[in-house]
Amino acid sequence: MTQPGAALAERFRHDRLIDIGGIILTLVTFAFALMAIFPIYWAVVTSFKSETEVIASGISLWPSQINTEAYQHIWNNTNIGSWYINSLVTSSLITFGVIVSSAGCAYALSQLDFPGRKIIYILILACFMVPMQALIINHFVLMAQFKLLNTWAGIILPQLVVPVTIIVYKQFFDSVPREFREAAQMDGAGHFKTLFRIYLPMNWGITSALAIITFIGAWNSFLWPFLAATGEATMTVPVGITQVKDAYGIVYARLMASAVMAGLPVATVFLLFQRRVTQAIMLSAGVKG
Repeated sequence: MTQPGAALAERFRHDRLIDIGGIILTLVTFAFALMAIFPIYWAVVTSFKSETEVIASGISLWPSQINTEAYQHIWNNTNIGSWYINSLVTSSLITFGVIVSSAGCAYALSQLDFPGRKIIYILILACFMVPMQALIINHFVLMAQFKLLNTWAGIILPQLVVPVTIIVYKQFFDSVPREFREAAQMDGAGHFKTLFRIYLPMNWGITSALAIITFIGAWNSFLWPFLAATGEATMTVPVGITQVKDAYGIVYARLMASAVMAGLPVATVFLLFQRRVTQAIMLSAGVKG
């Protein structure tokens, strides 16, 4: 075989190995995707079954008849409307507070020169070493002393400090040339106007990504709202669905229906802003890494 022919044959074998490897990798990825999505599929299917069919023997991957009784019960016999309002208000206020306070803190650490700046930044970095669960007792005692339990303020305040958001903002503010701030100051702009008119608009993509991921995290938060809101009037959706029960035991269809209704808003947000959510996750992972 001639040299060009041998080279062509070698290249063909190499491309074939790559194709086989790609097919295997695709099949493995598809299998893991099915494993990840199956619990969600099972929850949705179960929510559309009758309670009798749910507890029947055997495995049914599809309801024999679409039954919406579970959803009707959740909507008509629980306070899910007020739970939705509580979740929407608290998540929105947490998102607004986190973005504004984190941007202001990051701007000060990045652009201003004041005593103790490095120490403050080191303390913020050290917050990664302390999990939220370790501070639950302190938060609960403080909110109880301030008489803020069972209130929106009691749910919101302990969730306003998010160190990763400050660090992400600081990294991007550090990359902005200081000439922009100096030019704004020469035009008479103060620090607040410089932050909200120059720095944040220049990083609008980062702001929107962080806002979306913060909102989703606040909506899905369970442990602290579960402790802070003991009355149904102030419960959020993740906490409220734990109240779905029956005098005769566990009602699986209703539990799955409540779980689907709880996750539907954040699933919608994720589908609409998937690129921004992915960007925020990558930014957060980059900072933590």
